[in-house]
Amino acid sequence: DSDVITTRCTNNYGPRQSPEKLIPKTILLAEQNKKIPIYGTGKNIRDWIFVQDHCDAIFRVLFEGKRGESYNISANNEADNLKIVKKILKIMEKPESLIEFTSDRPGHDFRYALSGEYMKNLGWEPKYDFDTRIEQVVKWTLANKRWL
Repeated sequence: DSDVITTRCTNNYGPRQSPEKLIPKTILLAEQNKKIPIYGTGKNIRDWIFVQDHCDAIFRVLFEGKRGESYNISANNEADNLKIVKKILKIMEKPESLIEFTSDRPGHDFRYALSGEYMKNLGWEPKYDFDTRIEQVVKWTLANKRWL
């Protein structure tokens, strides 16, 4: 019998995210009216989860999970990269002409998502709405550039 519990999670977003990641990078480049690179057609899909939801899920697994089990943590919030960038530009009132399509990375995943249905057995579901939180992340990033 293993004492290990495994968690796997989808793409996190939130305050203090590394500036080379899609969301903070987009915010910082858009603020400077610089071109925002998008790999390929921008149709690569990610399932986005707010960092606090991820932390809450880990705590739930820690205290309620079963030894030897694996848990997928997902917000069931799939969106392609182009949609995310356009949403940020709209929040910031910046033109979509800042988007610049570039060659796709070799081996770039087309879709990265997980089913979080098993987490419902532990009584966990994501709480945070993407549209509300992404606006807050934009505001936080612009107000805390020194942190970056």
